[in-house]
Amino acid sequence: MTSPDQSWWRDAVVYQIYPRSFADANNDGTGDVQGMIGKLDHLSRLGVNAVWVSPWYPSPMADGGYDVSDYCDIDPRFGTLADADEFIAGAHARGIRVLIDLVPNHCSVAHPAFRAALAAGPGSPERAMFHFRDGLGFDGAQPPTNGGSLFGGPAWERMVGPDGPEQWYLHMFASEQPDWNWANPAVAALFDDVIRFWFDRGVDGLRVDVADSLAKDMTFPDTPVDPVTGFGTPGFFPGHPWWNQPELETIQRHWREIADGYSGQHLGERIFVCEANVKPLDALIRFVDPGRMHTTFNFDMLWCEWTAGSLRAMIDRNLIAHASVGAPTTWVLGNHDSTRVVTRYGKPETGRPFTLAGPPPEWLGRLADYFSELPTDVGLGRRRARAAALLELALPGPAYIYQGEELGLPEVEDLPADVLDDPSYFRTGGRVRGRDGCRVPLPWSGTTPPYGFGVDANPWLPQPSVWAELSAAAQDGDPTSTLSLYRRALSVRANHPALGDGSLAWSEEYPGSVLAFTREPGFGCVVNLSPDPVDLPAGAELLVASDDLIDGRLPTDAAVWFALR
Repeated sequence: MTSPDQSWWRDAVVYQIYPRSFADANNDGTGDVQGMIGKLDHLSRLGVNAVWVSPWYPSPMADGGYDVSDYCDIDPRFGTLADADEFIAGAHARGIRVLIDLVPNHCSVAHPAFRAALAAGPGSPERAMFHFRDGLGFDGAQPPTNGGSLFGGPAWERMVGPDGPEQWYLHMFASEQPDWNWANPAVAALFDDVIRFWFDRGVDGLRVDVADSLAKDMTFPDTPVDPVTGFGTPGFFPGHPWWNQPELETIQRHWREIADGYSGQHLGERIFVCEANVKPLDALIRFVDPGRMHTTFNFDMLWCEWTAGSLRAMIDRNLIAHASVGAPTTWVLGNHDSTRVVTRYGKPETGRPFTLAGPPPEWLGRLADYFSELPTDVGLGRRRARAAALLELALPGPAYIYQGEELGLPEVEDLPADVLDDPSYFRTGGRVRGRDGCRVPLPWSGTTPPYGFGVDANPWLPQPSVWAELSAAAQDGDPTSTLSLYRRALSVRANHPALGDGSLAWSEEYPGSVLAFTREPGFGCVVNLSPDPVDLPAGAELLVASDDLIDGRLPTDAAVWFALR
């Protein structure tokens, strides 16, 4: 059952909107805020109690909006600040809280502060807002360090001034995304204003993009060389000079003080949610120490393979770690950066093996679960994704749903090369396919593209011809559809006193290839990952099932919720 307003974030079900691909109200092929407003009733009927909106700020779109040129406005392609206010008010009127992205690690080369830095020249206060360094070698022609970008290639870009080549600037991602220098108090002051701007407009929380990398080791040491690319490793490993530096704690505690100052307004607390990939787990848990951030994404679920042993170990390790600091565990199956759940679970390799210690070290840097070229069994993947949804929503703590998961959408794996937009595709020479396949605009209605996404304009990414049967309209009223499954599960979750925040107890009456647990009072969940159907507990009263039972037994790759008397 949902918790009081002041702790709504401890068990919220949050729906992620990627604005560019959600709904297109003005029929220009790109999603917009008015399109989001028009689908608020869909979200209300679905049963979510919060939304997270990916960047809607002005942006050149070098990285899908994560290259921000103005943090306090709306991109004209998406609408206006008045549209944003209308969306926030409409969501609140339906009891839905609103979180938006905060992108504090980097901005766009089009941001006024970066343009001023280029104009001011080396050694200026304007350049001190970013990480500018002189190059190495003859005439400074070599990058300051061997650091590698997470999107491929070097993490340093050389600027060309009026008199020719000069300093280099750091960009952990695309070259169009210069990193802010958080050692400069002026940067902190800028973001204080941004945070208050949106909290004052009624936004209930901020999802902090790349929350673990704001502070850098300002000596900028070289990093171990990646044997494949020849560049310094860009990963989030312990001891890396770009990740989880001690100064992060001061930044986070200051932000928490700002959020706490809004307590009691509108629909409850203002909150921060971290996107962080800190290793090991004990280090990540420090982000949700009392007085720091409210929650942090648990990407272990997104990365975990579809086996009972790995799933149970992954769940246990996260519940234990988060309970040690009194924070809820935030469950995530997918997002705008990862292969869609249906496709991931339909591949021969479904993720990483887990023990209570986490995945084996050799798996930490692997991207096979994101960009696998392995074949996909979509039917198998959808069965598993439906079961995984019931598992996720039955676990203690908040859960996130990426747009389209409630429709059972698969990854679009055959997008033509000439429509791809992800910078990682271009910066790796096509070696990494990129994230466009999970960002294809949603199908809402109709039998041909654009499936109600707009009226008749071609969407910015093409939709598959087979999506007609997956549209929201096609699934509405079909009791066997994935949309109906999500609606039933979220209705039960909202009203059952055992669900939401709390704890669970594992049941040992099943074989190791079956996950079974109970939650008090009177709730049980079984997920069958074995090759054979299994019986439900004696006296179980069926609440929700991800698949039809076979003679009263739960088939393989299926999950069930039941009440216990």
